[in-house]
Amino acid sequence: MNIGPYVLANNLFAAPMAGVTDRPFRRLCKALGAGYAVSEMVTSRRDLWDTLKTSRRANHDGEVAPIAVQIAGTDAQMMAEAAAYNIDRGAQIIDINMGCPAKKVCNKWAGSALMQDEPLALAIAEAVVAACAPRGVPVTLKMRTGWAESHKNAVTLARAFESAGVQMLAVHGRTRAQGYKGQAEYDTIAAVKTAVRIPVVANGDIATPEKTRDVLAYTGADAIMVGRAAQGRPWIFREIAHFLATGTHLAPPLVAEVRRLLLDHLLDHYELYGAFSGVRSARKHIGWYVKTLPGGEAFRSRMNLLEDSQAQWQAVADYFDVLGGRMDRMPVAAAREVSEQQDRQGELA
Repeated sequence: MNIGPYVLANNLFAAPMAGVTDRPFRRLCKALGAGYAVSEMVTSRRDLWDTLKTSRRANHDGEVAPIAVQIAGTDAQMMAEAAAYNIDRGAQIIDINMGCPAKKVCNKWAGSALMQDEPLALAIAEAVVAACAPRGVPVTLKMRTGWAESHKNAVTLARAFESAGVQMLAVHGRTRAQGYKGQAEYDTIAAVKTAVRIPVVANGDIATPEKTRDVLAYTGADAIMVGRAAQGRPWIFREIAHFLATGTHLAPPLVAEVRRLLLDHLLDHYELYGAFSGVRSARKHIGWYVKTLPGGEAFRSRMNLLEDSQAQWQAVADYFDVLGGRMDRMPVAAAREVSEQQDRQGELA
């Protein structure tokens, strides 16, 4: 699969998620089988470009190409300037955010709120493409099925975006009003795929290899995008790739490998955020990794009290060392099953 001049390793994508898909997480997902990963959104507000938050989001040191940056905003000219700003800092693909359902984004008429104003949405796409095309940078766009159940206009907008020069569309199978509630639907994604000639990416509730296979077959999409299912489980991409290629399941990672992955992830995380901020922002990642492992919830409660990055890293190492003493050669899935059995035994006692 191609996006402009870039040939992707496969059609399994890591979805952009604010506060999650930072550089360390993207690098990890790509190393574990994702063919493509999009950054968390960067604001189009020039007055915020010099903030530490934006500078971290625009940091792509050591990241495997292609480097895709998502931008968000409500003004066509500002979005064009934001595209140029990020290209100057290494972006090779620019993605337009018209999919975020968060209130703090939509209340400013950005994200999926833009789908309510079709002329403005199209003007933004045209302006960003005009800024990127002379520099050979492809533009992609992520959107939802519409604003609400009664206002599904993804197909109409998809045709307009294609005409404007957008080179790939990702569609989350929910409206903005749904947020992340209910179940994603794929009929609209299939309709978008039928309506345009550019690649279409299916997103929403894709959490297993079997679901990936079924969504690709049902929608005819060119690729899938995994979001929340990759949190604490970044190896999901290689599991999906193996299943699609062979029809069989790849063995889950051993506890020892998860230990190594998480500790390396933490070191990369601290390097980007620094010791003070890093220890706080790493807590959610650690929590996702250990959530279903034996003693994971108790460990998470203790770990959240730590304020020092070295102490946090060592606590994680010690937790997995204790776990590994009993289960080092055991796959994570089996360790989780042991944990569930112990919980049931505790309830019976």
